[in-house]
Amino acid sequence: MSREAAKDDKDHDPLTIAAASIAAVAAKDVAAEARRWLGFIAHERRLSPKTLEAYGRDVAGFLGFLAEHLGGRPKLAGLSRLEPADVRAYLAERRSNGIEPRTLIRSLAAARSFARFLEREGSGKVAALAAVRAPKIARTLPKPLSVSAARNVADPASRAGEERAPWVLARDAAVLALLYGSGLRISEALGLKRRDAPAPGSGDTITVLGKGAKKRMVPVLPQVAQAIAEYISLCPFDLVSDGPLFRGEKGGPLSPRVVQLAMERLRGALGLPDTATPHALRHSFATHLLARGGDLRSIQELLGHASLATTQIYTAVDATSLIEAYRAAHPRARG
Repeated sequence: MSREAAKDDKDHDPLTIAAASIAAVAAKDVAAEARRWLGFIAHERRLSPKTLEAYGRDVAGFLGFLAEHLGGRPKLAGLSRLEPADVRAYLAERRSNGIEPRTLIRSLAAARSFARFLEREGSGKVAALAAVRAPKIARTLPKPLSVSAARNVADPASRAGEERAPWVLARDAAVLALLYGSGLRISEALGLKRRDAPAPGSGDTITVLGKGAKKRMVPVLPQVAQAIAEYISLCPFDLVSDGPLFRGEKGGPLSPRVVQLAMERLRGALGLPDTATPHALRHSFATHLLARGGDLRSIQELLGHASLATTQIYTAVDATSLIEAYRAAHPRARG
């Protein structure tokens, strides 16, 4: 690799970008510790490049606010002297700029992560960050599709009128069938290799790489395995064993945006609401399993949720759908 190419790669490295954004607003001692912290969360916690950049931006934003608020680039000694009022002022300033609570929570989490690192390394304690409560966010329930709608989305016949190559329609149907049939995230489905494809004609399992580089095994219905086999038989590209299973029209890895656009077309064709997204198929998988008596702990494992509390939101969804069905069907409920 040439010196110029190596420099270009370094300039586009997420850790370098994040460290530079912090160095632009903080004193040298804080910037040096921040770079060590970024390296720690990148390698020890295995954060994705986008998450690493987001954490860097969040901490840079916090330190940049402090630079203006306190009248100078913050140093380690200055961070230790912060008061809860300083942190509240930061949150208030962000709110006044229209930042949503969910983003504020992430920003505060990033700053707290950096503070914990400083304390663990003996570089100072930023007690003010722990003393301030994170903003509350309104809890919204997932909006699953009906069973019939979810089935239609994964049926290639639903897009039969489109002027698209048959292999493309088969590919999109296979991906959407995986999202609903196995409860996968888009990134998990598109991260599959050719060697991961299940055998057609029979129930099987596949191993997917989820958040935090955690692997889990998920079941694959015979219908889903058949949809994948149909796509493989029509795909015009050489699907090598260690290459991506799902390809774009030019032969590269399939982009999540292509799957989202396919879902948009299906919404129009099937008359589905805007909430019918690829991720809604994962919600539908969990909700429909729960409605059929699925065990909550098992659903947690299938979805790859780290906490059962995350999965428990589907119990509220199921209860809501039962009440809606009652009100629509019971004669006394329509009076």
